[in-house]
Amino acid sequence: MNLSNSISIFTLAMLFLLAPLAYGGSGACRGKMLNPVTDICWQCMFPVKIGSATFGNGDEPAPGNITSPVCVCPDSKGILVLGLSTAFWEHARLIETVREPFCFPALGTGMTNPKPGFYSGENRNAEYGDSNLAFQQAHYFHFPAWSILKLFMDFPCSENKAFDLAYMTEVDPLWNDDSLSFIINPEALLFGNPVSQLACVADSVAATVTQPVDPLFWCMGSWGSFYPLSGSMVENNPLNVNAGLAARMLFKLGRETLLFDTGINQCASGGVVTPILVKSNYRLQMARPVRGNDCIPIGRPSLVWGAAKNPPFGTANNSPDNFLWSLTRRRVCCVGYALN
Repeated sequence: MNLSNSISIFTLAMLFLLAPLAYGGSGACRGKMLNPVTDICWQCMFPVKIGSATFGNGDEPAPGNITSPVCVCPDSKGILVLGLSTAFWEHARLIETVREPFCFPALGTGMTNPKPGFYSGENRNAEYGDSNLAFQQAHYFHFPAWSILKLFMDFPCSENKAFDLAYMTEVDPLWNDDSLSFIINPEALLFGNPVSQLACVADSVAATVTQPVDPLFWCMGSWGSFYPLSGSMVENNPLNVNAGLAARMLFKLGRETLLFDTGINQCASGGVVTPILVKSNYRLQMARPVRGNDCIPIGRPSLVWGAAKNPPFGTANNSPDNFLWSLTRRRVCCVGYALN
């Protein structure tokens, strides 16, 4: 067993040991272990492109920026590999956006909140202040679905890692304070004006029809603005809030060099660091509180995909306003044989 697997198992074990202390009696954090077979949308891996052939979802653009069906890339030893250009949508991560701090619905458990109400989520209407305001915590999991289910183990393009809790915002002061978040996104001052935000209308329209506009990197379409890179949003629609915060989590991790984009360079098997998020390389699918069948580009209006997806009292396996998102990312790679 390697070190990564050991850390993953230890993390999950600690979460389960702490669960009775956190929510054993109150039931405030409802959850159920994620079932990768039934809870995620496998159709979201399509379309797949191999060489010049495209499979599945003919009405959607094939992923990646592949320009040639044939590729030549160096392997880890520097030996050139001749192969076929391959692109698909990879089920790679899970993102939770939750109202209750230290609640992990995907694991069916929670951890003890050091102080009741500490960094709890909220959703406040404009009548109680100057504007709508919402706040949620977020959790980021490594979730290589193919590896977990032992599928396509000999396929060189898929990620082979263990399931792991990789990031939780409850212990991140930058997520919990808008002012501190400017440390990692000082350029936010350039986009806090009506002209910049008006450009986001075009991004919303594009995300509704096909995919978001990457040069408008500060826009999340109809979900609002990426800035600040914190858990606060000027919005009161729970679906827009939670989808937007899941997208912000990606931008924030990229800015902190913790996110590697696998849809840019087919010769970089581990991905490329992207301080500015390439929005069109990621799609979300709602897994909780109600499983959705939509592969949602960043910024697509919840009116299109969100009907009856957030019951007011939650579900038997999920508290209200606790969301779980299955993330699919573009994966481009070169599948072939070494040129000896």
